Parts: sequence; structure tokens; C-alpha cells
Amino acid sequence: MASVFSSSFLCPLKTTKLRIIQSSQKPFLINSLQLRELDPKIPQPVQTFWKWLCDEGVVSIKTPVKPGIVAEGLGLVANRDISKGETVLGVPKRFWINTDKVAESEIGNVCTGLEPWISLALFLLREKWKDDSKWKYYMAVLPESTDSTIYWSQEELSEIQGTQLLSTTLSVKEYVQNEFQNVEEQVILGNKQLFPFPITLDDFFWAFGILRSRAFSRGGIQNLMLVPFADLANHSVKVTTEDHIHEIGGPAGLFSWDLLFSFQSPLKLKAGDQFLIQYGLNKSNADMAIGYGFIEPNSARDAFTLTLEISKTDDFNGDKLDIAESNSLGETADFDIKLGQSLPPSLFPYLRLVALGGTDNFLIESISGNAVWNLLELPVSRANEELICKVVRDSCRSALSGYHTTIEEDEKLMKEGNLSSRLQIAVGVRAGEKKVLQQLDDIFRERELELDELEYYQERRLKELDLVGEP
Repeated sequence: MASVFSSSFLCPLKTTKLRIIQSSQKPFLINSLQLRELDPKIPQPVQTFWKWLCDEGVVSIKTPVKPGIVAEGLGLVANRDISKGETVLGVPKRFWINTDKVAESEIGNVCTGLEPWISLALFLLREKWKDDSKWKYYMAVLPESTDSTIYWSQEELSEIQGTQLLSTTLSVKEYVQNEFQNVEEQVILGNKQLFPFPITLDDFFWAFGILRSRAFSRGGIQNLMLVPFADLANHSVKVTTEDHIHEIGGPAGLFSWDLLFSFQSPLKLKAGDQFLIQYGLNKSNADMAIGYGFIEPNSARDAFTLTLEISKTDDFNGDKLDIAESNSLGETADFDIKLGQSLPPSLFPYLRLVALGGTDNFLIESISGNAVWNLLELPVSRANEELICKVVRDSCRSALSGYHTTIEEDEKLMKEGNLSSRLQIAVGVRAGEKKVLQQLDDIFRERELELDELEYYQERRLKELDLVGEP
């Protein structure tokens, strides 16, 4: 099974490409009691964590944000007005928790060859257990769980019956459980001196959830990392760019210079405003639900993945697969359908390729692969076009029949309000999926009504040969 941090499942939190730039900022002295002062309502572990960041030189009197109580619970709040594009924090490389840190630690040798996220999970669990851990103040502020669907009870999961979110959640949970069993057998049980404390499946899920909801990635799962302080930044729909995270060379303490993990403000802020970032413009609400435990009231994030497959019993399976692969697709292809947006450009050609049969197979026999794909961008024959409409509409109706509520019932629940955070996620995701399915069914229903008006391959070919007489 593919890694749960790959596109087959979910992308890492706050994944973005980081640019390396240089800073001319000079080192500074930290000497301010005000720097250490936070809202007294903030929990003591966060107060202690902040003082640790001050002592270690991660923050200074010039740092324009600090932890604060916000609608989401805890976030970063502006100390003063902040200009759009202004740098708001810089966390030195020595405070990044990544695979390099694991390799340098006491468990580095036994983590060699493990998936990066698994080695990081083991590192987190060990540091959480150690009383003298360098990271104890950071560990103390990490949540025990989120509203991610991986933590939902069976009763809560029943509210997303029929959704793709449910099937993805169950697949992810199965994957994590299998990985835990493997690492327990291969690493944990045989190294009691390194892991002298019990590690349960729940513990492993905790570490997975922390990474899934807080880790940044520099271009892929091989570069996952936790960045204390930076991971307090919350998400906002108002932020419409991901280009606000960078690596810069800059001061990392009183007399040191280091590579810094840096945030630039994507918005203009007033003192007291919350500093917000974008967790991923292309993530669906299902992605948000399983990764972070919340969704957006934004229909643009409502999505449904249509999966198509070239039949293994198709007499032209090999030829069709060659054509698909020459266009960056495979024997199975996933198409993300988003509410209110155009269908993926390669959907119709792939659908026609999958449905190609009968006398239409002459296209495969007599025309080169690339040319066939070009032809498939337009209707091939009435029979082929009718079949793809039927296949998609049957799939939509089948999927819609799996939900235990209607769109109208879901909308009524949302309008009435007073939903728990998890039920709000469930209702929002299932309503969104159904709306996308209904939209897709409507598109192909309209297509069916146009079948007699479309121009097919044979007609186009006759026109090209000038074999069609004037009316």
C-alpha cells in the first residue's frame, strides 16, 4: 500500500516549496521581560514553552507574533501592525525535528531504512517519555488528539457512511496499524534499552496524527519536519497563496548564524490580529478532515474522486494501457471532480479509451498511440459516447445510494446549527460529496440529450477527405 503521506492518500500538512534566500539582519540582544509575557489565560505549558523559546533565542524582542487565545483555541497573534510580506518568525535549523535529528539521536541506528514518518514517530514517542528530553517543553504543548477522522469512534464514523472520507479513513487506519505491527516486531521489542517503556497502537496513532497535522515538508515525504513555534500558525481561507514559507540565512541567537525556517505574512495585520497561513490550496474538505480535523465552509473544497480502470479482460488491454501511459495515466486513473469547476481535461479521452470497443477498435489497430489520444479528445461514435454517459451516471447513482441522508437533510442540519465539531465535519463532507456527484450526473445527463447533435469521428474524417456533399 502506498504511504499515507503520498498523493494516493493525503499530502503532508503545510506542504510547500521553500525558497532559500539570504538575510542581512544583524544579531540582536534579548533583554525584555515584556517579551516573555503572554495572556494569563494561556495554559501554563504554553507559557513555559514560550519562555524556553525566549531563552534559546528562537524569538526576540523583534519577533512580531506570540502565542495567543484565538477562535481555534491557540494560535499566533500580532504584537504590532504587520505589513504583507513581512517576516514574522525564523526558527533555527537546530530546532527542526527531522530525520537528521533522528539519525543523530540514540535511536538513529535502529531507524535506518524506516519510512521517514515512522522514524519521526518513534523519536516523538521516545522524547515524550524522557523526563530530561531537550524537547520536553515542546512535547508538553502538543495536543493529545484532534478532530481528525482517524480518532473518531465507530458511532462518529457512522455519520460519514457511504463517503469516500470513510473509506480513506479506514484505509489509513489499517495502514498505520500494519506499520505499527511491523515496527514493533522489527525495532521496538528487540531494543528494550532504547524503548524501555510500553508503546501501544494508540501511542503510535498519536505520533502519526501529530505529524499528519503539524509537519511541514520540503518537497516530499523524505523531508518531513516539525518546527516548534511555527506549527502554532493556523489556517485561513482568506490566505490564497502558499508562497509564504522560506528558508533564510539569519541570526539564530546572540552570537550564532544559521539556516532559519521563516514565515512571511501573507496578509496585512493589525496589532491583535491572528497570523494565519494556507495549509494547501488543492486539498479537499475530506483532506482537511482527515489531516487536521476541520473543514472549510467553502464549496470549492467539495470534491469526489472518480476512479476509472481499463478492464484486464479487454482484448486491447495492452494497447489501451500503452496509450494511457503515453499520456501520464495508467491502467487505473483517478480524477478529482470539484464542485463548480470544470472537469479534468483528460477525463473524456480516458473515458472514451476505456469504453472503446466493437468497430471503434479499428482506431487502436490502425493509428499510432499518440494520434489515438488526440482523436479521443472528441467524440468517437454515438455508441461510445452513450456508453461513457451510462457508465458515469450509473456510478453516480450507485455512490449516491450509499449515503444515509439526502442533501436537503444535511443542509437543514447545517442551517439549524448546534452541531458538535465532528458532526459538523461529517455533515459538511457528506453533503459536499453528494453535491459533486449530483453535478457530475447532471453534466452527463445533459450529454446524453446531445448525442444526436454531436459530430463523431467518421463524420469528421469524411469532411477531411472532402467526401461530404453540400446540403
